Amino acid sequence: MSPDSLAISTPLIALVGNPNAGKTTLFNALTGSHQKVGNYPGVTVEKVTGRATRGGTEMDFLDVPGMYSLDPVSEDERVAVEALLGVGQDARKPDLVICVIDATNLERNLYMFAQIAGLRVPCLVALTMVDRVTASGQSVDLNLLSSLVGVQVVPIVGHKDRGIDELFEAIAVALHDKPVPSLSRPSEAAPEPVDLHRIGEDVSARFEWSSQVSNAVIRRAEGIAKRSTTDKIDSILTNRVFGFVIFVAFMYVVFQSIYTFSKPIQDGITAGFGKVSNFLSPHLAGVPALRSLVTDGIIGGVGGVLVFLPQIVILFFFIAVLEGTGYLARAAFLMDRLLGWCGLNGRAFIPLLSSFACAIPGIMSARVMPDPKSRLATIMVAPLMSCSARLPVYIVVIGTLIEPKYGAFWAGFTLFAMHFLGLLVAIPVVYIFNRKIFRGTRLPFLLELPPYQWPKWRDVWIAMYIRARIFVQTAGTIIVAMSVVIWALSYFPHGSTADRTRWEEEIRANHDLPDSTVEQFVEQRQLANSVLGRFGKAIEPAFVPLGFDWRITTSILAAFPARETVVPSMGILFSLGAGQEGESKILQHAMADAKWPDGRPLFNLATSIGLMVFFALCAQCFSTLATVRRETNSVKWPVVMFVYMTALAYIGALIVQLGFRWFG
Repeated sequence: MSPDSLAISTPLIALVGNPNAGKTTLFNALTGSHQKVGNYPGVTVEKVTGRATRGGTEMDFLDVPGMYSLDPVSEDERVAVEALLGVGQDARKPDLVICVIDATNLERNLYMFAQIAGLRVPCLVALTMVDRVTASGQSVDLNLLSSLVGVQVVPIVGHKDRGIDELFEAIAVALHDKPVPSLSRPSEAAPEPVDLHRIGEDVSARFEWSSQVSNAVIRRAEGIAKRSTTDKIDSILTNRVFGFVIFVAFMYVVFQSIYTFSKPIQDGITAGFGKVSNFLSPHLAGVPALRSLVTDGIIGGVGGVLVFLPQIVILFFFIAVLEGTGYLARAAFLMDRLLGWCGLNGRAFIPLLSSFACAIPGIMSARVMPDPKSRLATIMVAPLMSCSARLPVYIVVIGTLIEPKYGAFWAGFTLFAMHFLGLLVAIPVVYIFNRKIFRGTRLPFLLELPPYQWPKWRDVWIAMYIRARIFVQTAGTIIVAMSVVIWALSYFPHGSTADRTRWEEEIRANHDLPDSTVEQFVEQRQLANSVLGRFGKAIEPAFVPLGFDWRITTSILAAFPARETVVPSMGILFSLGAGQEGESKILQHAMADAKWPDGRPLFNLATSIGLMVFFALCAQCFSTLATVRRETNSVKWPVVMFVYMTALAYIGALIVQLGFRWFG
């Protein structure tokens, strides 16, 4: 049997359902995958496949974006409908559809099931959130529900793996029997069959049927319904005034915690890389170029980035917890009022939030936007959100000047402000794009607010692990390669012994300096004469108005392929030959001691803030631009993004510099 025929013989099972119904959690439970799970719609924006084996039978499972009906209104819903119908290049029509239905929102979920029934495809129902229904004092008549939908209904609690074995058994039977839904309407005598053609075409008929079935199968507790805990909390957290204040306070606590909690772990990582460097340095003393490559290029580059891993892990811990509790859905509701001013609605908050992790999934998440103009406007501002790759730059600069002079409080506040800056700038920018260029219209905003719950810690750890793995893989590939390239450009042409002796004599003739300081001046002279130094000095005049010298300028340009390389670049440019007691500390000390040729400190408050503002607003990520090209199917928009964000970054840093000169 050929590989192609083997693949075709493996049954394909699609999981479909409304957003936030628990599809991805169930998909992970069935396949052992580690897909991202969030407590708001828009987390899944592409179809994802996984394989499971039960009883010697292999099965392919397909997880698609959530949808409210088979009439798509956004790009992600179109992806889901096409996957369900088997439309598209190399697409297969599923052999079985598992309709994931949320028991706490039965009426709305059954509305879409009525449409699926009209397709006459083999189906099963996985009924999720049954534990929540039970906790509210209600119950679901599973036998009656199964008879009214015409297929087997299996109750599931996906995050606790309850009902998974039963669902696998039902899948095995369904793959053999091919059960097709036959809808019935509840009545006092006997269920009345429903015309599938009519209910598939008539919206009001679907609403009527789903309402009747929901009322019939939900056994409600007697007595007066009490106001739920979720409603009580929402009266505060979604308040027009207090809700937004609390949201900002939450975000401030998050970023203050990132800076505070990560310090001990960072110090341990720094000490570890310092010991490795100190151990290797004497063994390579006979080959100066190799010693410099290993200690300054590779260890300095990778160690200078991995030291920021604790902050990234802590950031995603907080984001995953807020997602898991259901709070971020409320944040989208709050942001709807703010985004409405520029022509978007709260759905845009989902891709913007995703961009705080990385702009690439954020841009892809813009598929949840219901019209092309709003989607394009959201794509164009998503990279303004401060992704995790910018975090190391903020930490280095804050640790160099802000914390030593102003303390931990202002250090945490600065980190919060840099992350909030992108969102503040995005509002007027998207206004210009949406109102003046695309001339889009604001569409109504519909968002389900899930009940508050304790986060699923397995999903929290998965989210942290995925981001940490991506960051480490980047450090092990792109950063190593770029660090070696930057080291080579900064090391060659290397001055001969005679050249270095002459430089040392010139320095001693003009200055009375200790030997260690003279050595630093010699290294700076070597760096200035290197290929990288000469290039940086050639373009330095364009960045001098921002307060950037040739070393900062060169670091910025070296980071355009990927922001992650800026810290290794700065480590090589500022601290080459400075010692090996710890790469992060070396860099911060070297930056603090760096001076202009006339002796002025390079990193004053204006330059430090201007550099962070530049990185907060600049489009320094080739992968992001490539994603924009793919999502828009045009070269025009990534070019526009690169030009406008680079100009915005330059102007922002210039405004900071001029502001300090005029008012500082």
